[in-house]
Amino acid sequence: MPRKLRWGILGAAKIAVQKVIPAMRRSQRCEAAAIASRDREKARGVARSLGLERSYGSYEELLADPEIDVIYNPLPNHLHVPWSVRALEAGKHVLCEKPLGLSVEEVRTLIETRNRTGLCAGEAFMVRTHPQWLRVKELVQSGAIGRLRQIQAWFSYFNRDPANVRNVSAWGGGGLMDIGCYPIFLSRFLFGEEPLRVSGSLEFDPEFGVDRYCAAWLEFRSGTCVFTCATQLAPAQRFAVFGEKARIEVEIPFNAPPDRPCRIFVDDGSDLSGASRKVEELPVCDQYTIQADEFSRAVLREREVPVPLEDSLHTMAVIEAIRRAAESGRVESVTAGGA
Repeated sequence: MPRKLRWGILGAAKIAVQKVIPAMRRSQRCEAAAIASRDREKARGVARSLGLERSYGSYEELLADPEIDVIYNPLPNHLHVPWSVRALEAGKHVLCEKPLGLSVEEVRTLIETRNRTGLCAGEAFMVRTHPQWLRVKELVQSGAIGRLRQIQAWFSYFNRDPANVRNVSAWGGGGLMDIGCYPIFLSRFLFGEEPLRVSGSLEFDPEFGVDRYCAAWLEFRSGTCVFTCATQLAPAQRFAVFGEKARIEVEIPFNAPPDRPCRIFVDDGSDLSGASRKVEELPVCDQYTIQADEFSRAVLREREVPVPLEDSLHTMAVIEAIRRAAESGRVESVTAGGA
């Protein structure tokens, strides 16, 4: 029986309580053992409801627990790097929610700390290890759709809650950071290269000061990606991959359901009614369980970290370039690694 790593969770974020911790309970390589909140009673209540052994009334107490191996950090964006740095310095490996930081410089700070401590640190892009995305990557690499030339993506939801962290500018809110990072990450993953130039348009909420609508264009050596993300539109998710011979569409690209099969569609376009579409169904799985298992394997030196901090640096460099393009009204270059 392989060793199970003991994980501690910083904060009682919705994603942790509703998705990640329940998924970790089905993990083969780790267990959710403790949770910390600045509200001790809240931490106790969450621990009790989810069957966690321990709860703490401060983040510092959790980091000081010698029996915790790994920290999962789902705190608001502006707390990602500061508390991930503190976790590493406390001797804990860290899996931090996306987007990893507020800037390229913040990500560099975390890389320096990881290098100094010799511990594992990664970004929680759960799509990276989901079987549907591994299959899409396999199809692209095999030449099944011909040469990959374009990616089109859409991700939207509606949220005007002023108390929601996504609507607080000082905390790194806004659609580009929250959900625009997905098509950026996945287009880089599928092309297998970094974008050279970008253009973008951002519309800001006049009350919150965060971007609520983003349209962006990424130019790669091999093709392009165009995507839209919005936080004040009807909820929708779309992702299409176009090759010279066929296209792939992912039915539920980002919030893949854990309780039913996922589907991808491959279509050579020979029948515009869709009759030429071939359906591939992936077995039921929970992407958060897979994510926890795969990061635990990396900590145990059985594999590489699925989304290393160097990858996060590139994603953040693209986000910064889109912001520059939106402000300048020009096409902007993406400096490799944000250097």
